[in-house]
Amino acid sequence: MSSLQIHRANGTLTLTLNRPEVHNAFDGELISGLTSQLQVAGNDPETRVVVLTGHGASFSAGADLNWMRSMLGASEKTNEHDALQLARLLRTLNYLPVPTVARVNGAAIGGGLGLVACCDIAVASDTAVFALSEARLGLAPAIISPYVFRRIGESQARRFFLTGERFDAEHARRLGLVHDVVDPENLDEAVEGLCDAIRRGGPQGVAESKKLVFHAAGHSADRQLELDQATARLIARLRISAEGQEGMRAFLEKRPPGWLAGE
Repeated sequence: MSSLQIHRANGTLTLTLNRPEVHNAFDGELISGLTSQLQVAGNDPETRVVVLTGHGASFSAGADLNWMRSMLGASEKTNEHDALQLARLLRTLNYLPVPTVARVNGAAIGGGLGLVACCDIAVASDTAVFALSEARLGLAPAIISPYVFRRIGESQARRFFLTGERFDAEHARRLGLVHDVVDPENLDEAVEGLCDAIRRGGPQGVAESKKLVFHAAGHSADRQLELDQATARLIARLRISAEGQEGMRAFLEKRPPGWLAGE
């Protein structure tokens, strides 16, 4: 599929978001294709590790602009159904039996940041930038919130969920969102080193160790499914609200939203 590149070598499956012309933003095809490939990987004994990355200058800019336009006139039910597709992707990635590594080659915004938070290990180029910018559109980072919250904690979530401000890779490392930050030319070497370390472990031992983390933290794919229903309803309600509609229109029209009138 054109929006997702797939490469297998030495037990590593590399999935590359391949929409560089729109900074690897999500659309329905990419969400569906990525979910399907992850499900296959989770049942493939030959796949020891999955690497997720982006093609071009960005990791992922989150929601696609054409998708945003289509959602402006959509019903609350349609919006909820759409949100549940993204929720399914994130749940699949987060609880995948196979270890996952995010190779963050560039900007990870909104849902793109959510993908990073769902991976077991994240390595970022020192040129990467991050943001949870949904509130600036009159929305909220609803679907990605459980994963981001677990990664950066309540204190930092209370800041960045509210401000929408951008932060660099080194700040992302201090927050715990990414584990390592390297020069762009060393990104592949750093990722391969982690993949090699994972492959040196026994497949069963690695899989059970990942499950152990979730058990100790008190969450699971089944519990996440229940939470997904609530976050999908929230984002659907926000998208059809007057403020959400104004925020998305302002973003698409490249103008300040109404609540910033006069600034």
